[in-house]
Amino acid sequence: MALAFDEYGRPFIILKEQEQKTRLRGLDAQKANIASGKAVARILRTSLGPKGMDKMLQSPDGDVTITNDGATILEQMDVDNQIAKLMVELSRSQDYEIGDGTTGVVVMAGALLEQAERLLERGIHPIRVAEGYELASRIAVDHLEHIAQKFDFGETNLEPLIQTCMTTLSSKIVNRCKRNLAEIAVKAVVAVADLERRDVNLDLIKVEGKVGGKLEDTELVYGIIVDKDMSHPQMPKQIEDSKIAILTCPFEPPKPKTKHKVDIDSVEKFETLRQQEQKYFDDMVQKCKDVGATLVICQWGFDDEANHLLMHRNLPAVRWVGGVELELIAIATGGRIVPRFQELTSEKLGKAGLVREKAFGTTKDRMIYIEHCANSRAVTIFIRGGNKMMIEETKRSIHDALCVARNLIRNNSIVYGGGSAEISCSVAVEAAADKYPGVEQYAIRAFADALDSVPMALAENSGLQPIETLSAVKSQQIKENNPYCGIDCNDVGTNDMRKQNVFETLIGKQQQVLLATQVVKMILKIDDVISSSDY
Repeated sequence: MALAFDEYGRPFIILKEQEQKTRLRGLDAQKANIASGKAVARILRTSLGPKGMDKMLQSPDGDVTITNDGATILEQMDVDNQIAKLMVELSRSQDYEIGDGTTGVVVMAGALLEQAERLLERGIHPIRVAEGYELASRIAVDHLEHIAQKFDFGETNLEPLIQTCMTTLSSKIVNRCKRNLAEIAVKAVVAVADLERRDVNLDLIKVEGKVGGKLEDTELVYGIIVDKDMSHPQMPKQIEDSKIAILTCPFEPPKPKTKHKVDIDSVEKFETLRQQEQKYFDDMVQKCKDVGATLVICQWGFDDEANHLLMHRNLPAVRWVGGVELELIAIATGGRIVPRFQELTSEKLGKAGLVREKAFGTTKDRMIYIEHCANSRAVTIFIRGGNKMMIEETKRSIHDALCVARNLIRNNSIVYGGGSAEISCSVAVEAAADKYPGVEQYAIRAFADALDSVPMALAENSGLQPIETLSAVKSQQIKENNPYCGIDCNDVGTNDMRKQNVFETLIGKQQQVLLATQVVKMILKIDDVISSSDY
């Protein structure tokens, strides 16, 4: 882009390759941006809440994903428009930071944009709208703090954590056995949590899935599951009180690094070479036996000769185990990863109470379970399900539940779900609007209306009359001064979310409001879009 002046000194702008560019300025640019943001929000609106619909997405190479998770839907969608990409990033940042509420944050941003469009049509300057939204979001976040409740949980009383995870899982496809999965998620998080530092390392929880069985067969293993089998079919299938050598060095004679040739011109020389190789293997196997190892887990493979020798020497082995799995096995068993054979000592061995190979169904699929470990800080959630898509979706749902449990351990404040927190914030923001004399009060009122979009979408997806239901709940909240009334999506017969046990994390809700407001402010501040046209 260049600025030039004509002979009368009037400025004009020269664009490079002008005929291939389109340019939108002022209100048109804002309206176009708002329209694309709303389009993305409209897609996700129907998958909000316990009765939300799932989306089916096909990738360019034919893989099909069926999911209800907002972040996953937007990740898989091929989005070209820059403003729509901002919405994708919005849900991704909610997913990275909180792990849950990825659909709600986009729906809310869409509602804020819709309200902003009306204000812009009335002639209010976009910056004033953005400032009003900023003020309103602060009021909403403070109000959430005000209506939040703390709850105490300990190693023995995990019920509040389980209830909150059940709320997360109730909007997923797995909601028929949400109690079971919520318990598994909470136990897994508590097993790896550092309760003094209030920190949870989710990398220590491995989520493994296998097609077959039914969802109810999903289990939590206090140890590691490796999707491999013993290297020789005749090796023992169960080893108790095993000492594990974890190796990252290849179990075979060293290959010469230089390009030398070995000329063998007689049978004797060949025999010598073969015996030397065999001796090398023998020494390796003996080294493992001397140290006291009863199981070898190797990152690389070994050939049939080594396999045969290991079998003869009664040293079970597992080959081709991935690096991440090796690290988890080392953490769980308290062993050290050994990069060179010379460094193998008995202190570096990991200890596990039981290592067993388990076969599934009628197939040849086998997995190795390493259980009763010395340091059970690494756990595995093992998911079963009817098909691959079901398992993938269950993994995503479990991930959300794990994140919620982690957030509660970090900050144990909760607000009630079912749209009750949003309605309560909307009432508070509406009431605060009168205190602001300027044009901002219009934007603050618009923010209050936008907050109502989440409970409205919940009611709509549950097949209720949206406006009627929302106004009834809102008037009940104001009349009884009770911020815990929400939309009764599951037709339980009560609007009180405390009785329905529907909770959400406070930090998750606050993050939603803040992130949605930030993105909308950013979109409103764009008033000139120069883009290369499509033709």
